[in-house]
Amino acid sequence: MRIESSVTAISWIPSEAIAGMPKLPFELGIGHYDEPPPDRLGEGDLERLRDGDRFREANHLRAWVEVEEGKIVGFGHEGGGLVGSTTFRLPFKVVFRGIAFDVLRPEPEVRGDSVRFLQTVGGRAGFPAPRRVSGKPFFRVHSATAWTTLALTIGADGRSFHELVGASAFPRHWIYDRDGILAEKSGTVDFRSWYREAHGENTPWGDEESEAFVTTAETALEREISRELMTAGLELDRRTLEPGDVLVEQGQPGDELFLLLDGVLAVVEDGDDVAEIGPGAILGERASLEGGRRTATLTARTRSRVVVVPSELLDRQEMEDLAAGRAER
Repeated sequence: MRIESSVTAISWIPSEAIAGMPKLPFELGIGHYDEPPPDRLGEGDLERLRDGDRFREANHLRAWVEVEEGKIVGFGHEGGGLVGSTTFRLPFKVVFRGIAFDVLRPEPEVRGDSVRFLQTVGGRAGFPAPRRVSGKPFFRVHSATAWTTLALTIGADGRSFHELVGASAFPRHWIYDRDGILAEKSGTVDFRSWYREAHGENTPWGDEESEAFVTTAETALEREISRELMTAGLELDRRTLEPGDVLVEQGQPGDELFLLLDGVLAVVEDGDDVAEIGPGAILGERASLEGGRRTATLTARTRSRVVVVPSELLDRQEMEDLAAGRAER
């Protein structure tokens, strides 16, 4: 019996994710942030997204095992990677082709009744520009390196599970399961450190891997509402939280909602950690539904950015649906 499975990562640039001088082309409309990838991937979608300049790189790990009488007797590693291009809109359109690095595939690890596969995909997909970097040679002209390292374990019993083992600090990485459904995402993006440090030996093609902070993907309703809020042209307040900062405290009054743009927040109820929330989540709806007092304390686990959303921008049914969706996760 042949058992197949897969996992896919898409790396893309969310809005407001770039800081400093490199942000200027994006603010002027010369460069562009990426539109969020779809919630589900189908046949041929990766190629279409690449051709439409919708991501920086994609890592598609596919593998299989052969099972006879409950034992693994063979296995194989498939899939590959795609590196996107970057389009700049001057008086004319200029396309900078991405530079793909070799796909890294260590020998699969056989663990009795399962096999674990690893795959690293990445390259340079940005505009080449002079910049100072950390460590020798202290100055680079080409763009920094983006990558993801995925793991996929397939068992003789037909079960499989995936991991985001490592990834560059920038851009955002979304992870899709074997059915092509968005399942997880990297919790943070750090453009500044990536721009200066992701080069040479500081990548998997040198001698370094970077651990990724992974969170469960938010609900489809949260993604829909967040897209509407971010594209409506509203003047919304933004806050930056450092690790340990408290956004709201249980029992305190307040009815604003919060859209988490980046980072990871811990949810604490009655002194117990009950969840960790990642980018794209909309928080605070329960206070509006339950008397105007916060029902949990939200504390920044990492450096985080939030948008403050007045509660009147959402109707009660939307807030009830948000609360129900969070309870189901």
